[in-house]
Amino acid sequence: MKPLTYNTGKIPVWCPGCGNFAIWNSIKKALASLELEPQKIALVSGIGCSGKMVNHVRSYAFHALHGRTLPVATGVKLANPELNVIVNGGDGDGYGMGVGHLIHAIRRNINVTYIVHHNKVYGLTTGQAAPTAVEGTISKSTPFGVVDAQINPLVLAMANGATYVARGYSGESEQLAELIAGGIQHKGFAIIDVLQPCVTFGGDYKYDYYDERTEKLTEMPSPEKAIALATEPDKYYLGLYSKYDRPSYDERHPEISTEIKAKDVSKLIESFI
Repeated sequence: MKPLTYNTGKIPVWCPGCGNFAIWNSIKKALASLELEPQKIALVSGIGCSGKMVNHVRSYAFHALHGRTLPVATGVKLANPELNVIVNGGDGDGYGMGVGHLIHAIRRNINVTYIVHHNKVYGLTTGQAAPTAVEGTISKSTPFGVVDAQINPLVLAMANGATYVARGYSGESEQLAELIAGGIQHKGFAIIDVLQPCVTFGGDYKYDYYDERTEKLTEMPSPEKAIALATEPDKYYLGLYSKYDRPSYDERHPEISTEIKAKDVSKLIESFI
């Protein structure tokens, strides 16, 4: 299959130069490399610019409420374990509104791939500070500067036991496609934090900023080294930080999917029509 296989024919309306274009292309490259048929894929997106991804990838799709992508994705995966479930959400969506759901998805090790668009702002609502914003950042919601401590998503994920943790960059589309493909193939919860510059409202955090501060990992580091790399100030290492095997939620509860598949729901559906 080719990446164009997954086009829907709808033209994206992101700002010119937006990092979402590269993430979109990377997702399609990853799906093509795995030769996944569109009917074998379910895309869940949250609110924000990243939420429009469901309009542009040919697959089953669900546009969830703000911060609620992971509960929806969990339901989709448990209802149909054969689907490859991919989630797109912004850093505000996932690390702010939905951070509680993130922790529990990690705990359960639900078998989905979570792609977080990390740009330090709420771009769709024109630039309020996200939980990933650096202390002191001036924004529409923080005119006197951010005083909250900055969330470190990689440390949060690794400390809570996520079984696949990676960081990508929309300026490195080929590597990002490989990380996404690896997350889809992984049997368990995969989170890929993607540096995605908001060229309109991102302030200083645009491509030239990241181009000077990103470096590719040559191999997966030890747990101690991974934490050190993830916390190095003003430096962003791209690649796989952590990966290990642990039974996924649906593997530990086979009766859930068995019961759903065995049950005839046609009469129930007819009662709502």
